Amino acid sequence: MSAPLLSGRRAFLVTGAALVATASVSFVRADDLPASDPRMGPRVIGAPNAKVIVDEWFSLTCSHCAHFSREIFPQVCKNLIDTGKIRYRFHDFPIDQVALLAAMVARSLPADQYAAFVTDLLDHQDEWAFAQNIDPVAELKKRAALFGVNAATFDRINADNALREAIINKQDHDGAFLQIPGTPYFRINDVPAPTVVGSYDDFAKAVAKAS
Repeated sequence: MSAPLLSGRRAFLVTGAALVATASVSFVRADDLPASDPRMGPRVIGAPNAKVIVDEWFSLTCSHCAHFSREIFPQVCKNLIDTGKIRYRFHDFPIDQVALLAAMVARSLPADQYAAFVTDLLDHQDEWAFAQNIDPVAELKKRAALFGVNAATFDRINADNALREAIINKQDHDGAFLQIPGTPYFRINDVPAPTVVGSYDDFAKAVAKAS
């Protein structure tokens, strides 16, 4: 059910051609991004005192992640998050350069807009990322504008190589430490739950087991 990680993914993300002309080919060390930078802070929704914490690692260009977002996540929100049963944490795990830029834009929004933006991108993935004869970066720019990101700000985000490297480094750490096999990847109360993406019932059963 998950998209396998790409061989040599990090080299591809770091050394690939710039997505738009404003992106530089030289990268600032991630250490230059302050640890207190709010863009790299947790992105969480749900009741702070929920007994169950669900973590999802996803890529905004992963079709399996899009399926989960469209078909299963609305029920997760209605039945589990909105009712205070679970707290949900998002983790960026981009599998290509377009997903990386999309994650950078999401991280640059106010924290309370992050979930809405990534959900919008996943739910409309076929329109902005994979439609025929379109430039996915240009389409991403249009969708970002709906969330208040103007063209100049979008270009500054794309040129922010400290943020780009910070996301990649966090992904490398999570991938190696947790042995993440692909996206989407879930942990429920820090226990791997790779089968919960099959249906909402599978997800709810996994949550109930952890409660």
